[in-house]
Amino acid sequence: MQLRDLPSVDELARSVDELARGIDDDPLAVDAARLVIERARDEIRAGLDPGDLGARLRAELEDARRPRLRRVLNATGVIVHTNLGRAPLPSAAVERVREAAAGYSNLEYDLGEGARGSRQDHVASILRRLTGAEGALVVNNNAAAVLLALAALAEGREVVVSRGELLEIGDGFRIPDVLARSGARLVEVGTTNRTRAGDYERAIGPETALLLRVHQSNFRLVGFTELPSTAELAAVAARHGLPLVDDLGSGALLPLHDEPQVHEALAAGADLVCFSGDKLLGGPQAGIVVGRAEPVERLRRHPLQRALRADKLTLAALEGTLALYLDPERARREVPVLRMVAEPAEAVRARAERLAERTGGMVEETVARVGGGALPLAELPSHACAVDETLAAPLRQGEPPVVGVVRDGRLLLDCRTLADAEVEEVAAAVRRARA
Repeated sequence: MQLRDLPSVDELARSVDELARGIDDDPLAVDAARLVIERARDEIRAGLDPGDLGARLRAELEDARRPRLRRVLNATGVIVHTNLGRAPLPSAAVERVREAAAGYSNLEYDLGEGARGSRQDHVASILRRLTGAEGALVVNNNAAAVLLALAALAEGREVVVSRGELLEIGDGFRIPDVLARSGARLVEVGTTNRTRAGDYERAIGPETALLLRVHQSNFRLVGFTELPSTAELAAVAARHGLPLVDDLGSGALLPLHDEPQVHEALAAGADLVCFSGDKLLGGPQAGIVVGRAEPVERLRRHPLQRALRADKLTLAALEGTLALYLDPERARREVPVLRMVAEPAEAVRARAERLAERTGGMVEETVARVGGGALPLAELPSHACAVDETLAAPLRQGEPPVVGVVRDGRLLLDCRTLADAEVEEVAAAVRRARA
C-alpha cells in the first residue's frame, strides 16, 4: 500500500457497517479513523504494510469503548490484593450498592423528623454494636482516618510514637509524613526493636496532645523485641489525661490468626481505634474510627471531615458488609475474604484439579497470602493449576483478564482466590489464549 492509496478519514469511518448510519453524529468513530490513518501513514513511510484498515478501525473503536476499570479474575493466591482492588464485596453489600445507586436515598435526610440528617448515622449504630464503642465515624480510607484524628486532636502539638511503629505502607504512606501534614509534631520514643511504657511516660510534656499506637500490620519484628500492650499505654495516657489513638490498620472484627481485634483494643483502653474497611473486614474502601463519644464528635466537627467523608455507595456497601457480622457464622460464610482465608486446603485442591482437567494443566502445591498489609507471616496452604508461562500475557489481556503468578517457567493459577463459579471462566480463557 502507498500513501496515495489511503482512504480519507470519512471514507474509512463509513466503511464500518454498524457506523454507516449517521456517521456525522459519531465523533468517536471519526477520531478513531483519524488515528488509524495516522498510524498507517507512519508504517508505510517505515516500509511496513498497515494491513486491513477496517479491522484496525473496529479494534480501535472496541478499545475506545471498553471500560478501563474492569473485572479481573484473581489467580495470584493473594486474597486482599491491593493492585486488584483489595477485598471483593459480599453479595449482600453489592445488592445494597445497587439499591443506593439506582435512585435517590436518605443519605443526609432524617425520614422520621423530615429534616436534614447525617450520613454518619447509617453505619454508626451497627459499628457501636459490633465493637462496643460509644461513637463511630466513616471516612474514605484509613490513611484519612488517621490524618483526621491527628488534625482534630493534635494540631500544633506533640504526638508520642514508638520508633518501632514509624512504618510505611503501600504507595509511600508513611506515619511521620501523615503526622507532619496533620499539623502535629512527632516525638519518637524507644528504639526500633524495643519500646517500653516508661519511654512514653518520660516523653510526655505540656505540649503532648496524645499517644499514638500503630499496629505493625505489614511486617513483624522478631528476636530481641518489646512493645507495651494497649492496656499499658492506656494506663499511661489516663494518668496524664491524654487520649490514646490506636491505628489497627487491617481491622479484624472476628478472630483471625494473631491479628488484633477492634473490640479488644477498645476494651483495653484505647480512646480511638482506626481501621480499614477493605482489608480483613472484607468491605469497601473506607476508614473507620470508633471509640469514646467525645473525641469521635471532635473528629466529626473538624472541617477536614467534609473533605474526607465517604460517599453513599461506600456507606451502602459498608452497611451491607457489617450487617453480616451480626451473625458471625454467616459472616464467615458470606464475606469472601473470611471465606478464602478459612477454606480448607482440600477444597482448594479440588478446584485446582477441576481447572487442570479442563486446561491440561498440572496441579501444584503452593502457598497463598492474605495480602493488603495484613498477617504478613501467615502462609495459607494452597493449590494451583500450572500452565505454560507464555499464556501469562494473553490471559492478562483477555476478556475477562486472568492474572496469575509466573514462577519457574510456568504460570500458576492459584485456586484459593478463585471462586467455584470462576473455574469455568478461567478454563475458557486458557483455551482462548492457546488458540
